[in-house]
Amino acid sequence: MTTKQQNPVLLVHGINDTGAVFNKMALYLRQRGLSVYTVDLVPNNGAEVLDKLAQQVANYIAATFEPEQPLDLVGFSMGGLISRYYIQRLGGIERVQRFITISSPHKGTVIAYGSWLPGCMQMRPHSPFIEDLNSDVQMLKQLNFTSIWTPYDLMIIPAESSQIGIGKEITLPVVLHPLMLTDSRSLAIVAKALTEPVIP
Repeated sequence: MTTKQQNPVLLVHGINDTGAVFNKMALYLRQRGLSVYTVDLVPNNGAEVLDKLAQQVANYIAATFEPEQPLDLVGFSMGGLISRYYIQRLGGIERVQRFITISSPHKGTVIAYGSWLPGCMQMRPHSPFIEDLNSDVQMLKQLNFTSIWTPYDLMIIPAESSQIGIGKEITLPVVLHPLMLTDSRSLAIVAKALTEPVIP
């Protein structure tokens, strides 16, 4: 049995971004009847550990939605890891039904070696944070999970780090990391994933 209920959607941005990075996507989804929210994480530059930023997501959800309200999450880049921490470590698995990551470094990115900020260090390949999340990644099978990524990504290196081996995986030939939020194909894929039936 599947259910077609439509949940509110929370968009979680990446490093050095704010919720405004989703303006085009949010408009696109709202035009299709979805209820869309964005959160601004502070600080957004990698100076805070990702588990603390995930707590900000949890606090926003607690303050914005009724406790029994199911949700859908879309995480871009670092926001995908933050969303995963919320789902896997802060009880989000009980609420989130559809989860989409866009160009997220599920296995880390070598770009993160360029910074000693604590949040960036957590995004390095094989960091304790990444290894912890991936130790029970199988729990994401309980959700409708979709990973969208581009092989040409210069922020997620290697680009295959966005592969997680669970759920749906969609590769788009988009040339730049930020364009994954505005490319018409990406928008259509996100909208489709957010309106597919949820398997209870």
